[in-house]
Amino acid sequence: MPAEELAVEPLAAAHRVLGATLRSGPVAVRIVEVEAYGGDPAGPWHDPAAHSGRGRTPRNAVMFGPPGVLYVYFSYGMHTCVNVTSGPDGVASAVLLRAGEVVEGHELARARRPAARTDADLARGPGNFGSALGIALSDYGTPLFDEASPIRLELASGTIDSDLVGVGPRVGVSLAADRPWRLWLRDSAAVSVYRRSPRAPQAGRSA
Repeated sequence: MPAEELAVEPLAAAHRVLGATLRSGPVAVRIVEVEAYGGDPAGPWHDPAAHSGRGRTPRNAVMFGPPGVLYVYFSYGMHTCVNVTSGPDGVASAVLLRAGEVVEGHELARARRPAARTDADLARGPGNFGSALGIALSDYGTPLFDEASPIRLELASGTIDSDLVGVGPRVGVSLAADRPWRLWLRDSAAVSVYRRSPRAPQAGRSA
C-alpha cells in the first residue's frame, strides 16, 4: 500500500512526498516544497521544532498514528497548514507541504486565492497551499490513500534525481533551526523564499 512507503524516518518520507500530487475535489496540486518534522523525546526522531516535540496532545494526536493521514492546523490563527503523517504507527512524525504547482482546477484555485498575481503564487507557502485546495480544519484526520476520501495523495512513480532537489534548513523555526529537513524542486517557480526565524540562534550554533 502507498501509505507504507511513508512509514520511514522523517527525511526519507519528505523525499517520497516531494513531487507527489494532492487532490481535493477538482483542484490538484503537485508538491514542490516540503519540510520534515519528527516527534517527542521518547521516539527515535526527537524534534523540538515539531508540534509533537513535547509529546501527544489533542492537537497533534494524528501525528502519532499511522502514516498517510492529513494533519491540519491553523498558523497564526488565519492560515490552514497541511501535513502528511509519516513514520510507523505510534511514532510521531509528519511532512509539512510548503508549496505546490496547481495542475488541475486553476479557475477554482484562482477564486480561492484572488491575491495571487501569477499561477506560481497560487500555492506558494504553506497557508496558500491549503487555501488553493480548499482544505479546512474539519479535514483533520482524512486518510489520504483511501479511494473514498475527498482528499487524496498520489505519490510520484520512481525517485527524483538528487541533482533536481534542493536541501536546506526549515523556514521560520526557532528550535533545531539548522536541521536540513527542507526539500524543494529546484526548477519550480512556486517554491517559497527561505526566511530564518529572528528567534533562532546564529546559523550553525543551534542545538
